[in-house]
Amino acid sequence: MAAVARYGMVAMLLGTVAGGVSARQWVPVWASAQMRMTGADADRVAAAGPATIRQIVHLSAGGTRVRVRLSNVAGDRPLVVGAARIAAEAKPGQPTVGGIVPLTFGGRMGVTIPAGGQAYTDPLPLATHPGQDLAISLFLPDTIASRTGHPGARATTFLAPGDQSAAASLKDAARIGGWWSLSDVEVTNGPTSAILAIGDSITDGKGIVDDSNQRWPDLLAARLAAGRTTPPHAVVNMGIGGNRVLLDGIGPSLVARFDRDVLGNPGVADVILLEGVNDLGTATRDHRIGDAEHAALVRAITGAYGQLAGRAHAHGIRLIGGTITPFAGNDYYHPDAATEADRQAINAFIRTSGAFDGVIDFDAALRDPAHPDRLLPAYDSGDHLHPGPGGYRAMADAVPLALFDTATAAAPPAQPPQIALTFDDMPAHGPLPVGDDRLAIARRIIAALKAAHAPAFGFYNGGFATDATAPQVVGAWRAAGFPIGNHSWTHGDLATMGPDAFLADVSRDEPPLVAASRGSDWHWFRYPFLSEGRNAADRDAIRAGLRARGYRIAAVTMSFGDYGWNDAYARCVAKRDQGAIAGLESSFLAAARVQALRSRMLSQAALGRDIPYVLLMHLGAFDAHMLPRLLDLYRSLGFTFTTLARAEADPFYAAATDLSRPGPSPTLEAAAAAKGIAVPANAPLPDAHICA
Repeated sequence: MAAVARYGMVAMLLGTVAGGVSARQWVPVWASAQMRMTGADADRVAAAGPATIRQIVHLSAGGTRVRVRLSNVAGDRPLVVGAARIAAEAKPGQPTVGGIVPLTFGGRMGVTIPAGGQAYTDPLPLATHPGQDLAISLFLPDTIASRTGHPGARATTFLAPGDQSAAASLKDAARIGGWWSLSDVEVTNGPTSAILAIGDSITDGKGIVDDSNQRWPDLLAARLAAGRTTPPHAVVNMGIGGNRVLLDGIGPSLVARFDRDVLGNPGVADVILLEGVNDLGTATRDHRIGDAEHAALVRAITGAYGQLAGRAHAHGIRLIGGTITPFAGNDYYHPDAATEADRQAINAFIRTSGAFDGVIDFDAALRDPAHPDRLLPAYDSGDHLHPGPGGYRAMADAVPLALFDTATAAAPPAQPPQIALTFDDMPAHGPLPVGDDRLAIARRIIAALKAAHAPAFGFYNGGFATDATAPQVVGAWRAAGFPIGNHSWTHGDLATMGPDAFLADVSRDEPPLVAASRGSDWHWFRYPFLSEGRNAADRDAIRAGLRARGYRIAAVTMSFGDYGWNDAYARCVAKRDQGAIAGLESSFLAAARVQALRSRMLSQAALGRDIPYVLLMHLGAFDAHMLPRLLDLYRSLGFTFTTLARAEADPFYAAATDLSRPGPSPTLEAAAAAKGIAVPANAPLPDAHICA
């Protein structure tokens, strides 16, 4: 939805994040090696006429902005893309998607890619996360016989007639294989760099179940992402089934494609090279060769490795060698003792020559100790060449993570980031949807908090207690064990009231707080509108007055404007517009995701760490409707929940909890600006005309 794009825009950090990596650096989080597509599926695409191709990709990491690279590198004529769209809500093997957003090219809906060329979409503000599946739909209006893509997708792609790129569900869709003209997906504000796995069918994942994403690079990505909302590295797969180091075959040779597939990718820091078994196998597949030819083949392969290492190093990329795995007993290549000797010689070069910046011993991980020229039976797919599921798992587990980030690998696990949930405008916020009431809203919020074992703090406006259910709302909140604090009687703005009237409004709110707060500390104050006055004199006068009354300030370090959805929700409920409500749900969660990432990035950039974040929400009807899903979202991002008092015990909040210190209350935006870090705008509210 367009709303997803609008809310994602706020996460464009223009400074630096922890580790000194530019927040604007593009890093691929999914990729496929491009080549000429042939066979039955290519014929079906060519015969389809104007058609939509919907393809699902599985991200190894996430970020806050996305761009997609389309490819026509194998084409012999221009490729016309009439429309392109991306969907953030997709599942492997399923053609129905949600959260569809247009992709543009220089602001236009389509693009023409010259033969041999590539094209990037415009950057799209869209929050993504490790393990997420995206659907990318391309409308191709022209019939083209020469197609570019990747045949070994091991993923279901959908071919549907006409332009259905914007459709959630495709009509008359056929299932085909391959990825088509889809080179990579890149993000910013995510991983610091990418690990690129380049190789043959073993890297490409031959033998895995379609749509399972169980290739060894997929499993390595899962290891890197475990327990992290932002893994330090993405992992992208540039394997091509049947590929060789020296000669073209199924796709261009490794030597021929290295510049495009490795050096031409942004953000790549490390390359894992596992290739050579097809060179060895094809050399003797049809007839035996002599000793001199065997020796020449070994020299050519190892010489190519050295050349590739030099090219990688010239671009600041480390090349890590993977030893060639056993394949004795394979009926297609039927290797003999001389071929095994070649494999051993090449592996010795990989391990000992110093040409590589590191070594991953896949051979040692997969071989049968009793028969070192063969795969261990438990790891063999059955053809004695390709690993089975256990073999791919063993390969991923054989990769020493310290190769890529020794400090991270050796450090103890980082503590998960924390959020303190606070709710303003108790007992009543926003319009009531038809058939709802304030007590029911409060009870739904309380139930969601209890189910998630999440503590919360409420802020009371006595002047809002005009509804007969108001005492029951406060009673239910307190009975649940949640404390309440002062939000002033009328929710007046200090900037317009002046200090004296404002402090009187604060005092007027205290008697009901005292009555309701037996057993808890109610001396927390939240400024209405987060406004601390027109000038320093007003601000300081209020700080002195609040200090004299024993207050601490409930500062805010995370907010996504949740209040902005409540009015629209009430209108849409009145109109029974379920489609519009679904749109509000998607945009609400998208805004929350992006603002959570934004707060973390500001904190890490300005302070070098995560602070405990204080989230501002409201006791509104749409908040109640969405809170279970919102809490699930925060958990999926790795957050845990804490109390307001524990969060603001962090030194960052000292100016809020000790009012003898100079103001204003601390914010992440101010902390970032003080260090010269550009601060993006907050998320805009939903369109005011929704259901109007």
